[in-house]
Amino acid sequence: MKKQSNFLYKTAEDKTIVWFENSNEYLILENTTADILKRLSKGISIDEIAKSLSKKLDVPLGKTIDFVLDLEKRIYEPKNNIESEIINDYRDIKAPKSFEFIKYYKVNNVVFKISYLSEKELSLVHPKFAHLVNDDLVDFDYEFDVFINNNYIFLLVDKKLIGAWSNKNIHYFQGKFSMELIQKIHQKEEDEWMGVFHASAVSNGKKSILFLGDSGNGKSTSLALLQANGFTCLADDFVPMDIEKREVYSFPASISIKKSSLDTLLPIYPELETTAEYNFTRLNKIVRYLKPNNNNYFSHLPCNDLVFIKYKKDSDLICEKISKIDAFQQLIPDSWLSPKKENAQIFLDWFDSLNCYQLTYSKNEEMIKTVSKIFENEL
Repeated sequence: MKKQSNFLYKTAEDKTIVWFENSNEYLILENTTADILKRLSKGISIDEIAKSLSKKLDVPLGKTIDFVLDLEKRIYEPKNNIESEIINDYRDIKAPKSFEFIKYYKVNNVVFKISYLSEKELSLVHPKFAHLVNDDLVDFDYEFDVFINNNYIFLLVDKKLIGAWSNKNIHYFQGKFSMELIQKIHQKEEDEWMGVFHASAVSNGKKSILFLGDSGNGKSTSLALLQANGFTCLADDFVPMDIEKREVYSFPASISIKKSSLDTLLPIYPELETTAEYNFTRLNKIVRYLKPNNNNYFSHLPCNDLVFIKYKKDSDLICEKISKIDAFQQLIPDSWLSPKKENAQIFLDWFDSLNCYQLTYSKNEEMIKTVSKIFENEL
C-alpha cells in the first residue's frame, strides 16, 4: 500500500535535501538513502527494498532490514515540535489592569500601542524599537500587552492571548512578538511567510543580499558600514521572506552593535558614543542599538545571494562561491521555516536558485567594493 508522501526532495550537487512534514525538519542525505524514502512512499515493501540494498551495497540482509526499519520509523512516527508553551492552566489569566510602561511606536503610518507590566518586560522588547517611539500619539491601530505572571511571559495582541513562554524560552517569545509585528505591518498571516532568517539584509534599492554567519563574525557591523556607504538596511537579525513574491521584507528593528565594533563605527556614527548600552548576560554580549537608515518599512525586494561573512583581522579579502550543501547546513539551524508543505516546496525552489558566497575580509573598503560587485553580478 502506498504511504502518504510526507516529505519533499531537492537534489543539491551530489546529495539530496529532504524535508519531513511530521517534524518540519530538513536533512541532507546521501542519494541512496533518499532513494529508499522514495521507494517506501510508493508502497514498496521493506523486504524488497532491503534485498535490493543488500545486493547493491554487498552487506548482510539483516543489516539493511534494520536500516530501512529505522528509516521508516523516523519518517512516519509523529514528532512534537514545541516552540511556544501556552500553558493550559494559564489560559484564564487576564491582563493586568495597569502597566508601568506604555509606548507608542509608529512604523510608517501604522501605530502600535505596546504596554509592558514592568521594566523587565520592557527590556525584552523596547531597546530594538526605541527609535520608533512617538510620544505625541494617542490613537493606535494595534495593541500589544506584555506581562510576566507565575514566571511565564504572556503576549496579548488586541486582547487575544497569543502565547505564554517560560524563562528558558524567552527567545521564542521574542520571535513570536516579531512575527506578530510583521503580520500587522505587512498585512500577511503567518502561513503567508516562507521563513524568517537569523541574518542581516541589505539592499541597493533594486534587490537584497542576506549576510549570515556565527555570532561575532561581523554581520551587523558589515551592515552598519554598508548603510553608511549608500546601501539600505532592510533588516537585522530577524529577516522575513514571503511566499507570494519570494522577497525579503523590511523589519524595523535597530541594528545590534557589539562593544567590540565601537572603535570601527564611532567615527562614522558618533551618536553611538552616548547610546544606551545593554548587557545581555544570557547571550554573553554587550550591545548598543543603531537606527537603520530605511525610510520605508513597507519595502520588500528579491534576494538572489547569500553571503556568509566573516571579519578576520589581517586577512586578505577572500570571496568565493561555496557549495549549496555547505550553505544549507549553515542557513537552516537558526531559521524559522514554514511548516506548510507547499511553503516548504517554495523554500526549496528558492534556495536552489541562489548564489552562495563566503566572504572573509579585514579591510572595510574592500568588503564594500566586493558587496557592490555581488549586487551588480560582477563576481
